[in-house]
Amino acid sequence: MTEDRRTQFHQIAHGQGNQAWLTSAWQHHIGHEYGAENFAAATLDFVRKWDWDWVKINPRAIYYAEVWDAVYDKDHYDWLVPHTVRAAIQDAGDIARIDYRDPETNKILQEQIQAARTIRDGLEDRAVIDTVFSPLSVLLLLADLPLYPDEQGSVQEDDRDLNRQTLIFDQPEAAKSALDNIARTLADYATLLVNPKEQGGAGLDGIFFAETGLASHGYFDQPQLEEWAKPYDRIVIQAVRQANPDALVLVHTCREDAHPEEFTDLNPDFLHWDQFRPGNPEISTDFPAVPVGGADFELFNPGGDVNQIREELDQTIQARQGRPFLLAPSCTIPTPADEEALRVLSGTRASKEL
Repeated sequence: MTEDRRTQFHQIAHGQGNQAWLTSAWQHHIGHEYGAENFAAATLDFVRKWDWDWVKINPRAIYYAEVWDAVYDKDHYDWLVPHTVRAAIQDAGDIARIDYRDPETNKILQEQIQAARTIRDGLEDRAVIDTVFSPLSVLLLLADLPLYPDEQGSVQEDDRDLNRQTLIFDQPEAAKSALDNIARTLADYATLLVNPKEQGGAGLDGIFFAETGLASHGYFDQPQLEEWAKPYDRIVIQAVRQANPDALVLVHTCREDAHPEEFTDLNPDFLHWDQFRPGNPEISTDFPAVPVGGADFELFNPGGDVNQIREELDQTIQARQGRPFLLAPSCTIPTPADEEALRVLSGTRASKEL
């Protein structure tokens, strides 16, 4: 590698180099989320407009469920996701149908791989990582169940008599079989993302491994995470490590009380959480991974408090005291996002070497 932002990203991951931080953000490109070329073009436009230092590919959030034949109305969105027409799991017994899907032949995963290749080709000078949900998050998504504790008790969930208890805890063997099939599918998919292009892969620098809100407010408590999340997380992460020893893993845990410490034993290179939300540790916390942080993602809503963004970015930089990190919002920024807020973030670059 030459001494460009891609090299600096890898150096930061290993505690090397002279770059204090690199800056980025990501959002859903609603209206451009279907079709590999369409999605790749929207992503490239967004990255180039704001000149982000590193790239998190942010596909439509429900593509994992589409792998297992869920149906969505791509012309009608419920906030940031297409409206659900038919869930992959409609009742608890449907979990038996969650089999392994081959990324080499699955059209949904092939679409994502092609988009990743196009984005990689367009941004050779900076690191590109792609989003992969944890297998437990994907299982909840297949059943159209909440990924965050503050979304519990929806009318849809009550009407279907389908929830975490009936889907997972009441049928542990079937649930673990489904999780294993999901994990092996994602492992092979992630392998294709990080394999070098000359080996038929997309040539990405790593994955953004999203635990979503699993740990937030004890949605899944520590023993449940150990049983239902981490064994399957490791299948995916180990596949990435084996496929490409240079590939990096960024683990993200979302919202308040998100317990990033619970995921350090997955040995991520980067760890991302919202240090400004209640119950979460400061970004100065000495975790065995490089932190990712910056400002609350909700502040980027149109008309949001730009001065608060400036303050949180400054607090993050001061808290690191020159130790390298990645600067970014705490989660996916809104669509649309406030232009002035993005200008502030884009303008917050490391101006001096360590």
